[in-house]
This record gives sequence, C-alpha cells and structure tokens, in this order.
Amino acid sequence: MATSGITGVIEPKDVPLDYTVLKDPEQLHTPTVKVIAEEDESRTSRAVEFHGKKDMKVVNRPRPVITDPQDVVLKITTTCICGSDLHMYCGFMPGMKSGDVVGHEFMGIVEDVGPEVSNFKKGDRVVASGLIACFNCWACKEKSYSLCESTNPSKEMDKLYGDRTGGLYGYSHLTGGYQGGQAEYARVPLADNNLLKVPEGLRDEQVIFLSDILPTGWHANELARVGEGDNVAIWGAGPVGMMAATSALVRGANRVVMIDAIQYRLDFIKQKQPKVETINRKDKNVYEELRKLFPHGPDVAIEAAGLHYVQNALHKVEVTLGLETDTSEIINELIYSVRKGGRIGVVGDYIGYSNHFNFGAFMEKGLTMAGGQVYIQKYWPILLPKIESGEIDPTFVITHTLPLGEAPKGYQIFDDKVDGCIKVILKPEMDPGVVSPGGRSIKEVVRNTVSSVVTGAMGVISKGPAPTGPTQ
Repeated sequence: MATSGITGVIEPKDVPLDYTVLKDPEQLHTPTVKVIAEEDESRTSRAVEFHGKKDMKVVNRPRPVITDPQDVVLKITTTCICGSDLHMYCGFMPGMKSGDVVGHEFMGIVEDVGPEVSNFKKGDRVVASGLIACFNCWACKEKSYSLCESTNPSKEMDKLYGDRTGGLYGYSHLTGGYQGGQAEYARVPLADNNLLKVPEGLRDEQVIFLSDILPTGWHANELARVGEGDNVAIWGAGPVGMMAATSALVRGANRVVMIDAIQYRLDFIKQKQPKVETINRKDKNVYEELRKLFPHGPDVAIEAAGLHYVQNALHKVEVTLGLETDTSEIINELIYSVRKGGRIGVVGDYIGYSNHFNFGAFMEKGLTMAGGQVYIQKYWPILLPKIESGEIDPTFVITHTLPLGEAPKGYQIFDDKVDGCIKVILKPEMDPGVVSPGGRSIKEVVRNTVSSVVTGAMGVISKGPAPTGPTQ
C-alpha cells in the first residue's frame, strides 16, 4: 500500500483510495477465523461508523451473529473511546473504509454462544480483549498476544512492516478489518481466549479498562522494566499515560513525572494521584526541568503520546507533504532527557516513518528501547486481583459518561481537549434507538465501490499467471 498519501490532511467525507483498503475474497478470513461477521438482516442494532475525517456516525445496521463455532456475541453494556481511536478520527490511520465499525474497548453480557465455546455461557458478564489472539501460534505461546500470527490477514501490513501483528477490533483493515465494539452488539472470535469473566461485585467502570488501557499502562512499565526505586518520566497525560503512572507507583517507582502540553490534564492527574509530579512542555524546557529533578536524568522514559501530536514546524511541513508519517520529536526528547544507560518504553502509536531520529544519541548514551502493542490477556491475572483488592482503581480517569448516540460528540470533545475531557465511556442502554442524522453519502458508496474493484484487481495481478507445468 502506498504510504506517500499518509499526510493527515484529508477533507471531511473524502478519504483517499489508499485509506479505504478492502481485501479480495481470499483475504476475508485467516487460517483461524473469518474476519467478516455474518449478520442477521432481520434484526438491526446501532453501531458507531467511520465515515471520513472527523465524521463518526451512529447508525442502524444488521446485527452480527455467530459466524465461527468458537464465537460469542455480546450485548454491549459499556464501551469506550480510546486515544488510539483518534488516529482514525483525525485521518492519520491508513486502511479505513467508510462504514467501518470502530472501537476496541468494550464489555457486556454474553448473548449467543458458538458450539465450540467451553468457558462461557449465555448471561455471563465479560470484558473483551481489544486484541484478538489465537493462543496456538508461536507468538501466542510466548504470551506475545498482540503479535499473533493467525488473526490478521492484511497483506498491506506485510508490505509496510515485513510482518503482521494480530487482529484488532475496529482499527482499520491493516489490523484485519474486524467490526468494532462501539455498538449495541459485537461478535467476539475465539471467545475462550479473548474474553475475561467479571467477578461478582465489580462495576463495569472498574473493569472496562482491562480491555486495553490499564494493561497498556502496565505494558509500558514492562517494556521499560520499571522496578523498585526507579525515577520515571512519562510523556503524554492521557488515559494511557495516567495508567502507566499508576502502574509505575504500584510497581514501587520512587518518583513519577508526567509531561504534557495541556495544563488541565496535568492538573487532573495531580489531583487524582498527588504523588505524581508534572511538567508542561509548552511552558518549560523538558530536558532542563527533568535535570533539575534528577541531576543525571530519569532512569526510565515512557512514550504514551503517539504520532499525531506534531509541534515542531519542520515536522508539520514534512507530515503535510507526506515526507514522513510520524514525528520523531517526542521520541528524540525522551532520548535526550533520560539518563545514560536508561530505559525507554514506547506504547504511543506509530504507524510508519520518522525523519531526524536521533539515533546517535540513542547509541552513544547506551540506551535500551522497547515498544509494541499490549499483551492484554497476559496481564489479566496480574491486574484483575489488584482491582479486586483496591490496590488499583482505574475509574479515576472517567470524566464523561455518554449515551451511544452521542459518540460523535464524545469524539469531538476528546480530540479538541475541551470540557475537561480525559476519558469517555459510552452506554448503549442510555438512549435506545437514537442514531445520527443522515446516512452514507453517494460519494462514500462510490468511493468504496471503486476501492473494492481496484484492490481486487491488484490482488489478481499480484498472483500472476497460473503455473503451466511442474515446479521444483
């Protein structure tokens, strides 16, 4: 897939063809599961669909049903808008089609159960992992579940990265094209591996973040090997950064400093977690402030901001012109600020190429850096008991609880950083039947049809002519 078009300057309701990937029929399933869910046309339910840059709609669509024998269908009780969803909302994520159902943080009640599901039954209350893992490939056997070999059929990701990650719900066709969980109903493939039963007595708000952001915050600490007595600096005071800070304190960190450019987010974490120190990078030089706190620099730097917070003028030009997809300015600040021999963990999303990466400083300072999508199921046995005991209370990040029909408003206030927004959760039962005005435009229908034809033709061409004789 072309990467030169990943510029982030897409007009509303006008997504370029290389952002609207649709696989040919042979790519609509993996060796393990079908990606495209079967649907019951006679029953509809609401879901949040992507329709273009900053254009999410709540629409009625056919309800997903059991498609593979190991599936479960959930009736969603709580779902969330994740900071990662903003990459798609803002037009930065390739592989999106108009009409894709978004969302990967969700939980609910088991509605239907496939014949080969053994761990769950109708009526069970469960949290879904935002990542889909098979538990049988070599990566899953190492508990590196986001690197699953068999749940993502994307040939485009092979071209971009040389390998494929596992499948994700509602997170573009680069990660499989699975329907997401910002909906009233969702299909969960390989349910025995990808669902967590909720113990009695825990509210949705206490456990919903086990779907992604709490394990991701813990994963950031795992990547950077945070332990007793470490001084930790975290870039990005969003929900994931806050979960990383909470996790660092639980793991015995000596001091935790959060860095962000939005003062209300820094004030919020300071109020909720008084032990956390803060630096506003808009007002102060981050390197100088960190060296005042730690003469040699912090032991650990965690990147929880991601690709689309471009501040530097040169990077803004390069991203706009398609000369890079991801700014390196935050990563460089981590490298520059952390102590010699320090450790860096990266959980902020990056999708492509960066310019001006300070590799010399990274090498000469003797740093180590690890990144990656979270291994959600690996951390469930660690984190659920901490929630049950009260050692971790992740509910503090919730600032907005909205009905599903107000999902477009939730995206807007979350992205614009207004109304004190930190984390939005959505409740389908709060406004049954409410949908967005208008539907899919003719322009969107035509664009997706052309994309399907082009991508299908490319798939046929790439196969080449059929062999005419025996091969060695």
